[in-house]
Amino acid sequence: MQRPSTHARQAYADCVSKQYYGCRTKALYPSEPQISSSESFVRRPFSLPTLVFTFALAGCACVSHAQANSAYTPPPVTFTAAQDHQNMMDQLGIKRLRPGPSGNEKAPDHANYDESKANPYPQLPDALRLNNGQLVTSAKEWWDIRRPQIVAAFEENVYGKIPTKVPNVHWSVAAIDKEIIGGHPVIAKELVGQVDNSAYPAISVIIHMTLVLPVNATSPVPVLMMFGRAGFPAPNQPSTDDLARINAAEKALLVQQDPSLKQLFAQYPAWEPNLPAPFEFPQFNADGDPPNNWELIAAGWGFATIDPQSIQADNGAGLTQGIIGLVNKGQPRIPDQWGSLRAWAWGAGRGLDYLATDPAVDAKHIGIEGVSRYGKAALVTMAFDQRFAMVLVGSSGKGGATPLRRNFGEAVETLTSEGEYHWMAGNFLKFGAAEAKSGSKTPGDLLVDSNELIALCAPRLTFISYGIPEKGDAQWLDQRGSYMATVAAGPVFRLLGAKDIGVDEDYHTAKMPPVNEGLLGGQLAWRQDDGGHTDAPNMKYFIQWVDNNIGYGNAASKN
Repeated sequence: MQRPSTHARQAYADCVSKQYYGCRTKALYPSEPQISSSESFVRRPFSLPTLVFTFALAGCACVSHAQANSAYTPPPVTFTAAQDHQNMMDQLGIKRLRPGPSGNEKAPDHANYDESKANPYPQLPDALRLNNGQLVTSAKEWWDIRRPQIVAAFEENVYGKIPTKVPNVHWSVAAIDKEIIGGHPVIAKELVGQVDNSAYPAISVIIHMTLVLPVNATSPVPVLMMFGRAGFPAPNQPSTDDLARINAAEKALLVQQDPSLKQLFAQYPAWEPNLPAPFEFPQFNADGDPPNNWELIAAGWGFATIDPQSIQADNGAGLTQGIIGLVNKGQPRIPDQWGSLRAWAWGAGRGLDYLATDPAVDAKHIGIEGVSRYGKAALVTMAFDQRFAMVLVGSSGKGGATPLRRNFGEAVETLTSEGEYHWMAGNFLKFGAAEAKSGSKTPGDLLVDSNELIALCAPRLTFISYGIPEKGDAQWLDQRGSYMATVAAGPVFRLLGAKDIGVDEDYHTAKMPPVNEGLLGGQLAWRQDDGGHTDAPNMKYFIQWVDNNIGYGNAASKN
């Protein structure tokens, strides 16, 4: 059978680009989710010729489901971030969102930094109180009832649900390199995770990850997976003799293509196409410590870098591409589906799937790390995927460790804006709505908050890290708010037999410890260093803290 005519396909494209969702008839694409809105017809009434054409189009497209799928696969919808943002507002019946505050403290609409105004909704949700109001008194109640309730609330209105049928990922080793990191020999593997796109070939998702392991390890090692650019950290370079052979071969090839170059090369006998890589001093951290990957390898750990952008784009325009677009077959999200944060967390989980198969990796001690938006993603990963044993959450702010209902710096209205909404579920926009069918909702209407996100990590090793505003870790991130949430998460750790940060005060009034004074005595940890928007100054403390808790490295030798 032939695919729909050019006119039919153009009509479909016009419907999408103009947001005429009512045009998407089941007759034309029976397998696609129907996101029609009768309002489209009210706003833009069809003329009689248009109706005639529409019915004719539907009539000519009345074919079986299998025939339609085999005949034609519609391309992914192409939206700008603004169009996708508006599409989600339309689906939710939101007419207007409250604007977020400015990060410029001199602007008239600057964010609030007055602590006396920071808690318009002063009570964080109680992680140990069931939806019916009863108090959780046992670990069994937590695992069987309360934890699933919190997960469901986050999935419905904050981070979104992962669809039930997400394609499998096939991992392969693209290249192996023997390298030196901080004087230690390592084996680096370039890994490629090909997501099965047989159900929708128009979108290809290839996850990039690099795994680096110490050569001299005598047993499986803990591995810290870090969100960031994947790639060989210290590529092995050709020897002097090998480089001379490469240069000679390149010159010969060039002369073969252009014989006149032989005379030119004779005029410049010392010139070579490729020069030895110049020696570069390592980029030490601001506190004078070696780079994070040096510290990890020196401690006998391995590390993996996984590229979030290869999983899902960090913008609204990319929501019909990447893993979200692949699962939705190129169509826009519906309100309760996952955003980029949850997609990145899903990708990290697929990376862990591979790491757990490597005999050189201690599969029981794989951690996750990230800073800023990737700090949010690291905390989300740890909260939802209980296979991760530890997390280093760097400067995560709203959507991470900072309470959503706090009015200090970054706001919920920032997260619902066109620039950041893609991190969250579509439903999250409701809590920034000024005018909507469901009424105006505020952060105070959220059933869950960041203290419960941290609590979902319990009793596993959870380290909350920040820097200081003076060095660039802006107060926009609300360090104090994250400290309050960390304190408020403590009771769950204690219920499950773990230790929290050791603060007995009420989270409303608990005083933050001095900068560079860590609270590292339990399985929940807090440390604000005197660095900037990075967790690098806290890396050595994180490694030592984990080693002490799992009995690894120097901690093991002391026992």
